[in-house]
Amino acid sequence: MQKLENYLTQQASNLSDEVSHTLREVAYARIKDALYHAGLTPGELLSEVKLSKLLGISRTPVREALQQLAQEGLVQVIPGRAVTVASRSVKDVLDVIHLRSLLEPELARLVAESALPEHVDLLEKTILQMEAALAEADYSAWSKADAVFHETMHTACPNPLLGETIVLLRNRVHHLANTDSRTNHARLAACTAEHRRVVAAVSKRDAAEAESAMREHLVQLRI
Repeated sequence: MQKLENYLTQQASNLSDEVSHTLREVAYARIKDALYHAGLTPGELLSEVKLSKLLGISRTPVREALQQLAQEGLVQVIPGRAVTVASRSVKDVLDVIHLRSLLEPELARLVAESALPEHVDLLEKTILQMEAALAEADYSAWSKADAVFHETMHTACPNPLLGETIVLLRNRVHHLANTDSRTNHARLAACTAEHRRVVAAVSKRDAAEAESAMREHLVQLRI
């Protein structure tokens, strides 16, 4: 739990607008952020009591947040009420990428056809953030910008069910992929370029190119 403790302590002052959310929502957002970006190990034990103390939130909202994260596949609840960071096999990861390759190009096509100007602006801003993080070798910042990119694509999709399904798929293995590639500068550079191609197509309202660019990005994830 040391990495988790350090990360949550560092991030405490960076969070805003928490007063407008329930305690469960705050616990959910902060634990999920840590699962994505704190470098936790699959199978690592998560203590409900320790999390409650670190977050300054009572155990019931923390327990509810962990239950929601379990439903999304980010944590696993094992007999005896222990909770761990989710573990996935290579096959699990490849299965998720396969499903994403079937669904996410269609999402990109729909986004290119219907994204609002504010969505396009945010996508372009996020690419600049990814490029800046890459230049500074700030892999945590890159990961956060990548998460915003995909969340924005989901939000911009006119088919909410499609967007939500893809988010759930990414959630199942996202933290594992980050663990493997967090310091692979060459791969992150290529991934940034792939994201930029998608955004360029969305900006031009080129649905066919956006679909093709996203499909190629997902092909590269399998390599």
